[in-house]
Order: sequence, then C-alpha cells, then structure tokens
Amino acid sequence: MAWSADMGIDLGTATILVYLKGKGIVLNEPSVVAIDYQERKVLAVGELAQKMLGRTPGNIIAIRPLREGVIADFDVTEVMLKHFIYKVCKKRRIFRPRVVVCIPVETTAVEKRAVIEAVTRTGAREAYLIEEPRAAALGAGLEIFQPSGSMVVDIGGGTTDIAVISMGETVVSCSVRVGGDKLDEAIVRYMKKEHSLLIGERSAERLKIEIGSALKGERSLKMEIRGRDLINGLPRSLEVSTEQVVEAISETLWVIVQGVRQVLEKTPPELAGDIIEKGIVLTGGGAMLDGLYKLIAQHTGVPTYLAEDPIGSVAKGTGLVLENLDRLADSLISNRNITPA
Repeated sequence: MAWSADMGIDLGTATILVYLKGKGIVLNEPSVVAIDYQERKVLAVGELAQKMLGRTPGNIIAIRPLREGVIADFDVTEVMLKHFIYKVCKKRRIFRPRVVVCIPVETTAVEKRAVIEAVTRTGAREAYLIEEPRAAALGAGLEIFQPSGSMVVDIGGGTTDIAVISMGETVVSCSVRVGGDKLDEAIVRYMKKEHSLLIGERSAERLKIEIGSALKGERSLKMEIRGRDLINGLPRSLEVSTEQVVEAISETLWVIVQGVRQVLEKTPPELAGDIIEKGIVLTGGGAMLDGLYKLIAQHTGVPTYLAEDPIGSVAKGTGLVLENLDRLADSLISNRNITPA
C-alpha cells in the first residue's frame, strides 16, 4: 500500500540531496543530466551523467541545468527532479508527498515560480520554498527561533548565501554568485595562464579538494595533474603544489569574505553582539575547503566554525522545516500563495 511522506530537497547547483521525514538523507547525487540531442532523450541522470562530463561524443551533452543557484534550463531541471523524486518514492512507495525546497536568498519571483512549478509537476501535493541559510541554520542545529542572532554562511556549488537570523526570520542577508564552481574555474584559468596547460573542471575540483587551501602555510602538498599543452597541443602532466592552488583561488575567496563583511556591517548592534559570542557557522560543500573558516575569522574578527555535517545541513534543514511548518508557514513561498505569472 502506498503512503505519503514529507521530503526536503537541497536543490544545489552541483549536488542534489533528498531528506525523507523519518529516514534522514536518502539521496545524494550530482545535479547533472546527460542528453542525446539527436534522439531527443535523456540518457542518464546524477552520478552516471557526471561521469560523462567532458567525455561525450558530439550528439550527447552532459549538462548542469542549475547555474549559480538558479534554474538555467527549466525542462531539464524538471526531468532531473522527477528522476530523483521517483527514485526515492519507488523504493518506499510514497504517494504525493509534501516537498520543501531550498533556494538562494536573492532568488527572483520568476525563479521562485519556476522552482514551485518544477516541483508540483513532479506530483508533489504541496511545495514550499525556504531560503538556504535558514534551512542550513536549522540543519546545523542553531536555535534560530530564539530572540538572539545567529549567523550562517552556506557555500554551495553556485552561490554563497550569508544571513543573520533571529526569531526564525532572516534579519540581514546577502547572496554572492560565487561558490565551489567558481573556485574550480579559477584553477582552470590559473593553469592556462601560468602553465599553458588546459585542464578540465573535474581535475580542477580534485586539486581544490585534495591539496587546496584558503591560506598559505596551512598545507604543503603536491599532486600530479594531466591536461593538454596549449603550445603544442599534446597531452602533458604537471606537478601542482598547494601554494599554486592558494594563489589561483585567492581572488575568488575574497568575494565570499567581502560578502560576509557586508552582512556583518549591516547587522543591528545587539545581534552583532550575539554573533561575536556564538561565532559564524559555515555550511555547504564549499565550506570544507581547508583553512576557509580561519580565513573568514581573520578578516572579520569573529570566531568561525564548520558545521558538524556541512554537506547535509541544508537538506536536514528542509526536512526540519516541515516539522515547524506552523511557525514558518507565513514566511514560506508555496504553491498556495505564489503569485501567478
């Protein structure tokens, strides 16, 4: 017999996580879809599609339908959401769930409507939207319903969302369209400019994760990377150091630091005092970059900490929203109150 269960979705530029009420995080897959344009059909979604990035023939393209935290391709996003929701539902025989989806803090009304429509067309009974920092704060275990300021910085693949929250509401917020993807692109540019070596974004991501750091002197590692020599066009390998990765991503990281500083500058004095006492909490996959919490602490003077589960915080938060729906309903966008196009 089919049954209904609420689910929360962290609709990320790089990764989608699905949280099922009573079960926890049941799905964690890349936000990638592989399409055969000649046959006009979807070949793969998620992990299998990610393996095709940069490795497909001309008629097949592996794409990320979300860019910088927003839907860049509505139709493909809908296909991807259907795939993941059905994947979760099929295993557990769920029927018409209520779904909460997180969105960046500066999402436009048109973008919100697109997400609501994409979710409801997958068969959801009710669809709700919540800002990523609020969901991240809930998932990280912060007491956001108290009359006290909490600050969270959620660094995803496409955006970094920064917010000060008190009594369940966002008081000050900022969204910068810089995240893990921009760091990867910065590494690709650096290798091209400094070493005349063209590498793929997946190789750049490996450099960032395995030997990268936000601060000089934090790590001293080396890694061999392979790519195409831009001078003679032949394959070439190169040994890359942590210092080179730090140099490559420093300007991009500064955009995130500036966003954090801007939010702190606009924070009311009483809440600023709470934040100095509690510290800033970092969530999202990008927050796991070595030394990033130290970099933010250095430039803000505020203690900064990494959440216990940075990657799962937003997904857990979306699930917890459903348990606090009575307290949050008025501040959520839903398919009941979304303004028609």
